[in-house]
Amino acid sequence: MSWLILVLSGILEAVWATALSKITGFSKPIPIVVFLLAVTASMLGLGYAMRDLPIGTAYAVWVGIGAVGTAGYAMATGAEAFTFIKLLLLLGIVGCVIGLKLAH
Repeated sequence: MSWLILVLSGILEAVWATALSKITGFSKPIPIVVFLLAVTASMLGLGYAMRDLPIGTAYAVWVGIGAVGTAGYAMATGAEAFTFIKLLLLLGIVGCVIGLKLAH
């Protein structure tokens, strides 16, 4: 259960990071609400997962999922340029996250 919560929390990290980029001077209420809800749920989920998982593994997996999700979303929506090398590097992060799960 802790792994599932950790993965969902990592996805929420990508949500709050993306929402944070849309806030633009705290003038847009919807991105602010999405940010606040997602960051709260993401942190609570990370904390829950750390009850059963080592802190280093849990944090690295959480950050990895959030980074890949954020960069992947930005490239998919055109907010960031897509390159083959970026794709390979993001796949490397995914491989490392899977490796941390298998090594646990």
